[in-house]
Amino acid sequence: MTAEQRLPLAVVTGGTRGIGLALSRRLVRLGHRTVALYRSDKDAAEEAAAEHGFTAVRTDIGDPGAVRATARAILDAHGAPRVLVNNAGINIDRPFLDLTESDWQRVLDTNLSGPFHLTQAFAPAMLDAGGGTVVNVGATTGIRPRANGVNYAAAKAGLLQLTKCLATELAPTVRVNCLIPGMTETEELVTRFRLNEPQHRAAVLSEIPQRRIGSTEDVADALEYLVGPLSAYVTGQKLIVDGGQFMW
Repeated sequence: MTAEQRLPLAVVTGGTRGIGLALSRRLVRLGHRTVALYRSDKDAAEEAAAEHGFTAVRTDIGDPGAVRATARAILDAHGAPRVLVNNAGINIDRPFLDLTESDWQRVLDTNLSGPFHLTQAFAPAMLDAGGGTVVNVGATTGIRPRANGVNYAAAKAGLLQLTKCLATELAPTVRVNCLIPGMTETEELVTRFRLNEPQHRAAVLSEIPQRRIGSTEDVADALEYLVGPLSAYVTGQKLIVDGGQFMW
């Protein structure tokens, strides 16, 4: 076994851009062999992997068959993960009465069923290996609803309950927690909330006691806590990183 093979393995879905990229980078810095799963933009994913020292693997988290096949390939090549981060997610926002069956199903498949299938695929090996940590990346809309996002909010609310159920059933060997970012400075969020426009940024900042938009490194700091020894007695919990915006 090489020195690299002796490093603990981490798997991050949606791990090649935005918050997921920050989580992959942090796990690499913490000494993990990191496999980042992605669905689109192969060139950008491979460029990020080469720059930051992780392996990028293309798969569709919303496809149960693809998830199981990818998990088997990772287990065969790398063994059981010590850390699994279910971060991949999509938004398809429309008024409730305009949502199609496809809009509903695609968001549920990626944001809720994907973490279920991938965790189920890896959990037996993690239990046999003697331990591990699962971190599900949630969203504030899983607690506080909003208009035009019933599919996304329902999926993220379900992810909270999935977290608690898995924490109960996989204890004491595998810990499972939910990391919930608030407003975080990513390209997608800047575009959605028009944060490049001073008046829109000011309106958002007025709702955040810390008076700043979170960085992806803020979220990575929280992940570092959840996968590290300082959280050894923490499972089935949600950790909200939102600058105090909601204080749930």
